[in-house]
Amino acid sequence: MHQRFSSYLLVALLLSSTVLVTGCASVVSPIGGLYTEVQAPLQVTSNEDTGNLKEGRARAVSYLGVIATGDASIRAAMEDGDITEVVYVDYETTFILGLYATFTVVVYGR
Repeated sequence: MHQRFSSYLLVALLLSSTVLVTGCASVVSPIGGLYTEVQAPLQVTSNEDTGNLKEGRARAVSYLGVIATGDASIRAAMEDGDITEVVYVDYETTFILGLYATFTVVVYGR
């Protein structure tokens, strides 16, 4: 009986810590408790012509849900792609066990 209770307690603690760490290392996206890899739209402008677009990227990273660093702003992505007119913006996010997470803004424009 004591062995079974210990096993349930261990599972409960692991699930609780996963939830806590998930909240700390998460970014704006759907998140899987163990692993996430998502691409999604963030912004669209009224610029209708989507031919011959440049691409710029900017990224922020979180380690252990404790340390987060980086510049994932639209402005940083525009500078990366030498873009002066934004057509649309997407984002990509990766999340692994609350240990490592990234948030990348991808700007398309001219």
